Order: sequence, then structure tokens, then C-alpha cells
Amino acid sequence: MLNKRLKYNFKEQTSSAPLAIFRLFFGLMMFASILRFWANGWIEKLYIEPEFHFTYFGFSWLQPLGNYTYLLFVICGVSALFIAFGYKYRIAIILFFLSFLYIELLDKTTYLNHYYFITILSFLLIFLPANAYFSVDAFIRKKQYKQIPKWTIDSIKLLLVIVYFYAGLAKLNSDWLFKAMPLKIWLPSKYDLPFIGENLMQQNWFHFAMSWSGMLYDLAIPFLLLYKRTRFVAFLFVVFFHVFTRVLFPIGMFPFIMIVSALIFFDTKLHDTIINFIKKYILKSKETLVLVNEFHFSNGKRKVLLVLFGIFFTIQILLPWRYLLYPGELFWTEEGYRFSWRVMLMEKAGSTNFKIVDLESGNYFRVNNTDFLTSFQEKQMSHQPDFILEYAQFLGDHFTKQGHKNVGVFADSYVALNGRLSTQFIDKKVDLYQQKESFKHKEWVIPFQSEIKIKGI
Repeated sequence: MLNKRLKYNFKEQTSSAPLAIFRLFFGLMMFASILRFWANGWIEKLYIEPEFHFTYFGFSWLQPLGNYTYLLFVICGVSALFIAFGYKYRIAIILFFLSFLYIELLDKTTYLNHYYFITILSFLLIFLPANAYFSVDAFIRKKQYKQIPKWTIDSIKLLLVIVYFYAGLAKLNSDWLFKAMPLKIWLPSKYDLPFIGENLMQQNWFHFAMSWSGMLYDLAIPFLLLYKRTRFVAFLFVVFFHVFTRVLFPIGMFPFIMIVSALIFFDTKLHDTIINFIKKYILKSKETLVLVNEFHFSNGKRKVLLVLFGIFFTIQILLPWRYLLYPGELFWTEEGYRFSWRVMLMEKAGSTNFKIVDLESGNYFRVNNTDFLTSFQEKQMSHQPDFILEYAQFLGDHFTKQGHKNVGVFADSYVALNGRLSTQFIDKKVDLYQQKESFKHKEWVIPFQSEIKIKGI
């Protein structure tokens, strides 16, 4: 009996409506995100104005595009619209994935978990028949598919389950649960919120309630969405949770993306209702297309896709655990921190300054970071070791090219984590210009002087 439950039928078919609605809302959300980014002037501020960009290890060859960055955002935005409408879908989703990925790789200063989520989700969507139903492509070919392979929809559900569940596991640490950190720092600053700002936000018990409820929500919500009897109540929790966090924190479109993404857990009846509403009141169309009963991949293509998806999800499941390969405190060294669904788990502030030393004479001068970095870049650099190393390498190259001899680069760095006192972060005696970036442990980071008991990931 158990074997039957665990065995998954990759040939089973299901309604194509949920994937069509997911495609529609995903495209519209991405288009709105691009417009918001442009309207706020962030293209100029984050990608054009900086003279120096922090790159991901192995991607330093990606170069900033200057004013052509606007063209990159145009391609990304137009592709998002084409995705929503299901027009030239395969080309549109590939262009969106590549342009969005390029934008994200340009500068890791802008890294956010939900940007990573959009990147891997758009990669997944390249291989799914999201234009099989209720799309311009279907209208053009005068044919749409009522049924698609069930695994194509379940793959999106699985990704959402991983995101939520791993975010919950990451909260199983002593700072979050037993010190209510960093919420105890953030929430009192929301004193200007109507009704709750000057009372609830200042209460110690509320900080702990938020911490524990956030952990329980992330761990439970994917399974409550999967179970039909609890699905509607779970969706109400999704809406409340993400709207409330959007009010509290400046996290952009992510809450709305997660709300509409949760719709894919519902049965086809809801999605058919949405489609019929759009047809009747927005498109005002009475034209009906030929319904082909089922969409099938060829046996060869299906096997290739299942192997590809198997590799993809294996990476997503294992990648958050890579921190176990490193010694020291994860929140301190941040080795293995990114790409692991650790969402808003720490308040980290630092002050990192550099001196350029002539290693022969011992003469030195100090660097003014504002000569090379924006305020946002300096803030991010000040407490992340890989940022500090990359910037030190840049400074060494810069001053060597200016004619300075025997250049050494040394950092004077102090960092505070989750309300603790600021302590020395980087070994002052280590010449960072001689260190090389790699996946190895950075031994020049001073060990964490406190303790955070990690019980989850």
C-alpha cells in the first residue's frame, strides 16, 4: 500500500488551466516588477552609476552594459508580457530567463532570495507547456490542450514546497526562536504604523510571537496547501502573512508573487472560473477553440526532461546544506548562506576600511570607500567576506596600475550580528591582495566569539 502511494505516475494527465493561470500571473507580476524597478530609478542607481560591481565567483567576465542596461530591462519586460499572454511563449520565457539572469549576475550587491526564486522558476518554465491552453499561441494555432502531464504542474508545487519548508528549517536557530532576533531590532522601528506601531511593535512578547509564528508558518504552509481540506484556510494564511510582511518590510513584489503562486495548489475549478471571468469581462470574447484532449511529450523528450528535472531538484534540495562543509558560524562567515532560502534571519552591520601598504617601506595610506563604492555597496561590503576580498583585490589592482610599488591591502573591519557588540571581523595582519577567491574556507575571518545553535539548515 505504501509503495503505491510513493510511486509517482509520470504519464498521468491533469487540467492545463492551473498552469495557464500561473503563466498569466507570473508574467504580469514580472512586468510590474520591471516597471517598478525602472520607475524608482534603480537601473541607474544600481547598475549604471557604480564604477565598480561586485561579481559572483566565476562570473567576473560579465561586464556592465552602461546605458544599454535599459535595453536589457526592456527585453526582460517585453518578454514578461509575452509570457503572460502566451505569445511566442518558448522564445519569450528563454529571453526572460537569460535577461533576468544577466541582470542578477551583474552585481551580487542586489542579491535577494526572491530574485533567485524568479531565476530558477523561469528556468523551470522553459520546459513546461504553459502555453498549451488559454494563450495567444493557442489562438494562432486554433487549437488548445485541455490536459497536460500532471508532473509539469507538480514540479512548480515542489519548488514552492522547497522554498517554504527550507525557509522554516532555517528559522530553527537559537537567535530566531529564543532571542527573537533580528525581529526584536526591526519591529520597534515600525512605531509609525497606525494602531500597532506604538503598542504591539514595542512588546517583547509580540517579537517572540512573530518569530515562532513565522517559523511554524513556513514549515506547515506547503503541506496545508497540498491537503485539499486545509487548502482554502492555508491560502488565507498566505494572503495575510505576505500582506502583513509587505506592510512591515520593504520587500517589493515578492509577497504578491508568492500569493498568486499559491493558486497553483487549487483544483482546476478555481482556475476555470478565473479564465471564464477574463474571457467574459476583459476579453469579451465568445470565440471557442478546438480542444485537443491531451498534450504529450514524446517518449524521448519526456525522459530527457525528467532527468533534467531530477538533477535540478536534487541541486535545490542539497545546495542549502553546503554550509556543513565549512567550519565556523554560518551567519558570521556567510559561507553557504546564499541560494538557501535563509530569509531575513539576521541583522548584520559592519565598518570596514582599508589601508594600502608599501610592503618594503611600511608606508601606507587609507582608502576612502566613497571614491569607489556607492553607499549601498559599501554597506553590503562591510560585513560580507567575499565582498571584502573582491574589493581588496580591486583596490590592489587599482593602485598598482597607478604606479604604487609592493602593494599590500589590509582591512580594519568590525561587525555586529543580531544585537551583539561589534567585534573584529577580519585579521588585520593578512594581506588580502595576496588571497584568492575560491570555495575554500576563508581563514582570515576572525572566528565568531558567540554562539548560535543551528538546529535546521
